[in-house]
Amino acid sequence: MASKTNMATDLVLLLMLSTLWGASYTFIKIGVETIPPVTFIAARTLIAGAILIAVIQLRRLKLPSDRKAWSRFLFQAGLNSVIPFTLIAWAEQTTDAGLATILNSTSPIFAFLLTVLITRHEPVTRRKLFGVSAGLIGICLIVGVEALSGFGHELWAQLAIVTATICYAGAAIFGKNFKGLDPIMPAAGSLICGATILIPISLIVDQPWTLTPSANSVLALLALSIFSTALAFVIYFRLVQTLGSVGTTAQAYLRVPIGVAIGVLFLGETLSSTAWIGLACVVAGVVAMTLPTRKHG
Repeated sequence: MASKTNMATDLVLLLMLSTLWGASYTFIKIGVETIPPVTFIAARTLIAGAILIAVIQLRRLKLPSDRKAWSRFLFQAGLNSVIPFTLIAWAEQTTDAGLATILNSTSPIFAFLLTVLITRHEPVTRRKLFGVSAGLIGICLIVGVEALSGFGHELWAQLAIVTATICYAGAAIFGKNFKGLDPIMPAAGSLICGATILIPISLIVDQPWTLTPSANSVLALLALSIFSTALAFVIYFRLVQTLGSVGTTAQAYLRVPIGVAIGVLFLGETLSSTAWIGLACVVAGVVAMTLPTRKHG
């Protein structure tokens, strides 16, 4: 029975993670209206990292002190926060939150391809191939052809989001290196490393003391840091250990309908009528990617 309960817990956590990350695109869109991308992301990593360190202290745990662990945290920070967070924040100055969500949701595809081509640590099954295909078809239906017609206008911004997506896929695979560590450790360690890299850049590039952000941007930054980063990272590293990298990145499929819906409700973005069929494909894809393989005998 335990494994069934664990699976149910994992799926609830996967849904929570999808919602937290789905909402993040809207928070970013509101935040970068009056806070420049580098400063916005520097503050995001600093606040989220500080929260996680406070939680570690409260739980009377200790962050690893060896160089090997911190060099891994630093590498994870590059793949999971510094590069993708900044690219997405920069891109969302010109791109809709919904479109950013959709482009970013292809991380399971890249995780699957990187897994097949490089690490080969997870078996390629027909079901995973079906999951990847169903998810992609669903994403295409949700985007709708009309969304892609604007591809040329914002090409650089959209390429930036795709680059961020490949970083996330690599991060999900590299996250396997933290097996045996409490999930909060790589989350806190990578965020601290991220803040250490980004704060000096922010001070030089944006001179944050000269900025006058709006109340909405500040609230969006706090919501993004506390819920969509600190809390989401703990859930994420826990799932990487239980569901595997391809399974965990399947939250990207769930993130699509959630992220797009939040953009529609709060930012007045529009969605095509084929979205419902797309949604069904996406859910089928997630189920195929995340259900554990039955063991015979």
